[in-house]
Parts: sequence; structure tokens; C-alpha cells
Amino acid sequence: MRLLNLSAAGATLALLALVPAIRAEPRTYAIDRAHSEVGFNIRHFFNKTHGRFEDYKGTIVFDPQSLKTSSVQVTIRDSSIYTANAKRDDHLRGQDFFWVEKYPTLTFASTKVIAGKDAEHFKVAGNLTIRDVTKPVVLDVEYLGMGPIGVNGNDLGTQAGFWATTKVNRKDYGIMWNRNLDQGGVMLGDDVEIVLSIAAVTPKPPASSAQPASAPSRGQASLADTTKK
Repeated sequence: MRLLNLSAAGATLALLALVPAIRAEPRTYAIDRAHSEVGFNIRHFFNKTHGRFEDYKGTIVFDPQSLKTSSVQVTIRDSSIYTANAKRDDHLRGQDFFWVEKYPTLTFASTKVIAGKDAEHFKVAGNLTIRDVTKPVVLDVEYLGMGPIGVNGNDLGTQAGFWATTKVNRKDYGIMWNRNLDQGGVMLGDDVEIVLSIAAVTPKPPASSAQPASAPSRGQASLADTTKK
């Protein structure tokens, strides 16, 4: 009887050991533009100017229990830059800066995700491409959690939230423009702080396999609507 009990205990421990492996199942999330911001800060004269990009798309493959299986892919249309100043935005779209006619997009593709000090913090290493120049960068990420979301009784699936920052030197990407100030110094700083506030969503699977694939659920339709601006 004692041997039987030991065997049962061993089997239970073995099953418990398998739980993390069973639960380690990465899910693919789409960035929800309606609840996210791809922003940046740069020194302008003696203050910092904040800007953002309004047209972008991306996917995040994420499992909080298995960061090594996680990844990020983002494409940003640089003509969508917005700094609350139309003249300045037109200049930023021109050849001195993003040169959007020749280089219409910026991209980021992760290469690995690195565990941090706790489950809510980690780093995402990857390649950032601006004006066809690709440089490695590392994002410091705070994971804000995940859970089901819904509006007016419609189940919109699962949302995961992230806050990420990094710093790049614009000159590394061939953006060299500047102006000398009469009193000394220059108009623009070289370092650009990138600040990302990301809500990413994955729709709830259909409740029944009998539902036609071409007829999305009310929740899926609402989710598609929320990602449009």
C-alpha cells in the first residue's frame, strides 16, 4: 500500500511538472491602434517635443510563461507623423528627415525576448529600420497584464497591454539635419526617446464550429471596427 501511495504521489508530481509546458502556448495579438500610441520625444530648442505616428500595424506573439517563444513585428507609415504643427510635420516628411516618398515605412522586427527582474519586466531585442538603414535596438518593456474585454455585451476577445521605451540616435539612420542657434548650440538633439503604449488584442474563437467561417461573430466585427481610425 505504501508503494502504491508513493507511485500515485510520483505521478501527481509528474503531472504538475507538465503544467507549465502545457500552459506555455503563445498567442498572436494584433496591435489595436485605437488604444495604442507609437510616440517619440526629441529635444527641440530648450524643451522636448512629443510626436507620434498614426498609421501602423503589427503583431505580437506572446506567452508570459515562455518569453523565448515570443516575438514582435511592426510596420509604421512614416507619412503619418504628427507633432501638432503642420509646417513642422511637412518638414519631417521631407528629404531632410524621413523622406517618405523614397522610404515610405519604418519597421521593427524582434530577434529575441530577454527575461527581466520579474514577470512584469523584460527586454525585446530587435532590428529597427529607418530610411533603409537597419540598426539593433533593445526595448525595455513593462507587461501590464491581459484579460478578456468587451463593450455593450460584445465579447471582443483578449487584450494584452505593454509599455516600452528605448533611445536611438537619429544620425545613425542618416537623419543629419540641424540648425545652429545664434546664442550657441543647435536646434535639435541627436537622441530620440521612443515611447510605446501598446494594447494588443486577439479575438475570441467562434463558439461553435458549425458557424460559417465567412460570418464573423459580433465580437469579431466590433474588434475590426476598433482597429480603424
